[in-house]
Amino acid sequence: MGPSTPLLIFFLLSWSGPLQGQQHHLVEYMERRLAALEERLAQCQDQSSRHAAELRDFKNKMLPLLEVAEKEREALRTEADTISGRVDRLEREVDYLETQNPALPCVEFDEKVTGGPGTKGKGRRNEKYDMVTDCGYTISQVRSMKILKRFGGPAGLWTKDPLGQTEKIYVLDGTQNDTAFVFPRLRDFTLAMAARKASRVRVPFPWVGTGQLVYGGFLYFARRPPGRPGGGGELENTLQLIKFHLANRTVVDSSVFPAEGLIPPYGLTADTYIDLAADEEGLWAVYATREDDRHLCLAKLDPQTLDTEQQWDTPCPRENAEAAFVICGTLYVVYNTRPASRARIQCSFDVSGTLTPERAALPYFPRRYGAHASLRYNPRERQLYAWDDGYQIVYKLEMRKKEEEV
Repeated sequence: MGPSTPLLIFFLLSWSGPLQGQQHHLVEYMERRLAALEERLAQCQDQSSRHAAELRDFKNKMLPLLEVAEKEREALRTEADTISGRVDRLEREVDYLETQNPALPCVEFDEKVTGGPGTKGKGRRNEKYDMVTDCGYTISQVRSMKILKRFGGPAGLWTKDPLGQTEKIYVLDGTQNDTAFVFPRLRDFTLAMAARKASRVRVPFPWVGTGQLVYGGFLYFARRPPGRPGGGGELENTLQLIKFHLANRTVVDSSVFPAEGLIPPYGLTADTYIDLAADEEGLWAVYATREDDRHLCLAKLDPQTLDTEQQWDTPCPRENAEAAFVICGTLYVVYNTRPASRARIQCSFDVSGTLTPERAALPYFPRRYGAHASLRYNPRERQLYAWDDGYQIVYKLEMRKKEEEV
């Protein structure tokens, strides 16, 4: 053992006392902290027990109230079902009374068609139309209504291509727009996030109104032609028809509609100046002019060239008209009131002369939201695609032969 060993032992013995004192203080501190934690845990346990007891008391108080509320809800549901049944019966009774007391057909205007005092001869060819198909059906009644969804604003158009081989849905929102939505099928359109499923087709010119039509792979719509410098001039009251190829996204043809002084044909749809329609016979246009600002006019168009093949002055008034469509060469005009109510087909005009106003049915449309901004007939499905205050609706039609009595 060297000379430095005793010194090292003395040094260690001199520090052992302070180290034992520090350990003792540390143990006491830890014991105090553990006691505080135990006290807080005991307080938390007491509070949890108290809250659990309060929750049990609250639950015991609420269970009878919930039972009473459930009974009241069942009573209200039963009462609502009873009221709904009464309303449905009342609707059927009203429909029956309206059928027994139908609105008067537009016979007071027959002179304008047959050559009476009100006949207009300028640019009109009111001779009967020679049907190119054997279609001889007319509407018997609106059989059912199905509300698909709400998409877009209060005015717009949605439809299928009656000649298309696909189930695509075309949606044209607004009265002055240049972008159409195309959905692969009806199911995609009804989804909550429908816009994500749609492709967009932009046309080179904004359309006017809700008179557009998809037919044979083309979008037909009306636009205002560019005016002369300074505005006004001969083009002030004219519209240009555009034939737009949906697949190629190009304008394939255009033509200025051969009518001067165009005015909205429907008194309740002020933004539409030309309403295009398609049926089993082809392409049609519903319009009105200042020359006779009381009645609608009808024209048969060539879908290839947009030429006007034949024109008629109809007996159907513009006042309170909201929309129209054509089936088997017969124009059906739907009327309403300015405060939106139940719409009704109140005037029809058969270009072939087979269906007289006295034999035409004048059915009501079922209850809905507002007023029709557009109606498109699909001859393949015998359905109407309607735009009603932003809601898209399908009406199924029941048909009968034109020769049959109402």
